[in-house]
Order: sequence, then C-alpha cells, then structure tokens
Amino acid sequence: MSDLGLSPAALHAACCGAGAAALDMREPPRSVAVDGPVADPEAFVRRDGEGLCHLDLMAENIHCADCIRKIERGLLALPGVTAARVNLSLRRIAISWREGAVAPVALVEAVTRLGYSAAPFDPGILDETTKAADRELLRCLGVAGFAAGNIMLLSVAVWAGNAADMDGATRDLFHWVSALIALPAVAYAGRPFFRSAWGALRNRAMNMDVPISLGILLASGMSLLETMHGATHAYFDAAVTLLFFLLCGRYLDRQARARARSAAEHLLALTAVGATLIEADGRRRAVSVRDLRPGMRVAAAAGDRIPGDGIVAGGSSELDNSLLTGETMPVLVAPGDQVFAGALNRAAPLVT
Repeated sequence: MSDLGLSPAALHAACCGAGAAALDMREPPRSVAVDGPVADPEAFVRRDGEGLCHLDLMAENIHCADCIRKIERGLLALPGVTAARVNLSLRRIAISWREGAVAPVALVEAVTRLGYSAAPFDPGILDETTKAADRELLRCLGVAGFAAGNIMLLSVAVWAGNAADMDGATRDLFHWVSALIALPAVAYAGRPFFRSAWGALRNRAMNMDVPISLGILLASGMSLLETMHGATHAYFDAAVTLLFFLLCGRYLDRQARARARSAAEHLLALTAVGATLIEADGRRRAVSVRDLRPGMRVAAAAGDRIPGDGIVAGGSSELDNSLLTGETMPVLVAPGDQVFAGALNRAAPLVT
C-alpha cells in the first residue's frame, strides 16, 4: 500500500486540525476527569515510531480566530513542538512534537496559561461538558430575556414621563425597581462572559469577552450611580438588552458548531476502522487502520470501505466515492489506479 494517509473526507470534515482530530475520533472513549484533576496526558500520547509524538486536547472556551492564533503560536514556541492545529468547530487542539523534547503535561499547562482550560481528548466527556454548557447558556438566556422585557416596560414609562409631567420621585422609583431586576440578572446571566474574561485577564491575556464584560458592568454600574443621585437617565435597559442579544448570538453560534461537529463525527464514523492485512506468506489478518504503514498490502472485500489511501495492486471493481466527493456515480478502478480511504468497494475484492 503506497501513499498511505488520511481520507479527503477527514480533511474536509473540519476547518483546521482535521488530521489529528480525525485519527483520534476512531478511538474508543477514555476517561478524563475534567472537573477534578486532569488525567495524565502521557496516557493519551500516540507515537508514530519515527520519533514524533501526537496528543489531542479538548478546550471548550475557544471562540474566535484570535483564540486559534494565540494557542497555535504559544504551542509552537515550545521546544520540540513541530505542529499545533486548533479546530474551532470541534474545539480540539492537535499537537505534534519530537519525542523527549517536551513533557505532555507541559503542553496542557501551556494552553492553560494562555487562558484556555484544556484536557486530554475524550469524545464522551466532550459531549457531556458541551450539553452542560448549553443548558447553562439557555438558563442565562432565559433570565436575561425575562429581565430585559420587564425593565423595558419600566423604561418606556420613564421615557413617556420625561416628555410629560412625571415627577422626580416616581422616576427614581422606576429606576430603583429597574436596578433591583437588572443587577441580579446581570450577575447571573453574564457569567459565561465574566468567567471567560476573568480567565483571560488572570493569565495576562485578552479575548473578545473582556470588552463585552467591561461594557455590561460599566453600563450597569453607571446606571446604579445615576439612580443613587436621582439623575434623569439610567441605562439598565441597554445593559440587560445587550446581554440578552449577546447570549442569543453565543447560543446560536454553539448550535451551529454542534451541527458541524455532528456532521464531522458522522462522516468519520463511516470510514473504515479496521483493515485486512496480507502478510508476505499470503496469510491475512485483521489490524487497526492505525497500524497500517506505506508498503503494506491490504485487501478490501466487496461491500467494505477502503481503509487507507493507496494504489490498486490487484483486482478491478467499482468504488462509491460519494462520502469523499459527493459524486454518486461509481468509479471503475483497476491495477495502478489510486484509491482513497473511505471509498466504498461495491463490486469485487481489491488489493491495494
């Protein structure tokens, strides 16, 4: 088998870091203590036998292109690190380094120092933490929406009163009622932004949640100060409404990424996870696709998926490449033709 590599489907399934993430998704879930002490990253290191080590990390608070740039630059600055790719959709970090140059735990600590919580990759734990974060975001969204609606009713009354004959005592009363609704709502519903901003500042870094948090807190604090001094204007409605719309955007963003992650996982689940290796003496044995190396001969029976990229060495058949290219018409292959991992062998046995 020549030119063994990742399938185009795996490369197309995610925006960055797809290679390492795709390989890891074929492994069975392993246990990671995310809320307690992080599991020893050494147990999750993969060695390719050529002096390189690979480790995949999961990080739930990656939000934008600046996060990607910061993490990748920080990891590549470590001695011996040869590659660092961040997958924004899957929230995963793929790292490669020369064996012995750096300890795996140092890689996790480097990501943590940048303000991003990281742990060795585990699909089961990732799904669990993602669902918990979604539930919390929905609760915050509900609280912010309820508070924004009620404060807006009070604000409309104040605006109408300023144009009419509302006395200062009534206006101040409405402002204080707005404060009683807004301040607890901001404290509760703003937690997703405040936690992220505090984590960045604590590690002497910046992310987009820092200005968001500052804007919400400053607007709320200034409104409280104006209310205490009996001023004409307060801005509780603006602060809470802004928080509500920001939470709407964050929740919709998470849902869009969840759909992309689900599609990527579905595509990867369709690729082959095992292969039939042909030994030098003609015997056949089942191996994992991870054990395949260039030069190996692999058999693909009719109805099986091609386990790795290579050249057809024996047999002729029809391949269904719809998983890779979207084209539903079968492709005829014969000895000398190139085939790709994930293609479905429809007609006859092949040897690659």
